[in-house]
Amino acid sequence: MPLSLLKSGESGTVKRITGKDDTKRFLESLGFTVGVSVSVISEIGGNMLLCIRDTRIALDRNMARRIVI
Repeated sequence: MPLSLLKSGESGTVKRITGKDDTKRFLESLGFTVGVSVSVISEIGGNMLLCIRDTRIALDRNMARRIVI
């Protein structure tokens, strides 16, 4: 299931990243790698505030759809 379907307070583990190579590299540079736990802190206006590796990252829903949990 895509990360974009999670609600505030829910979490999951990254299974894979889809999309073009540039997109995959960008998400991996932010810390989204296979096996990492991700939790949703909040959703505001189509953007998601996520906690990954003790860091808060904001992504839009289109980018969050590329992350499969």
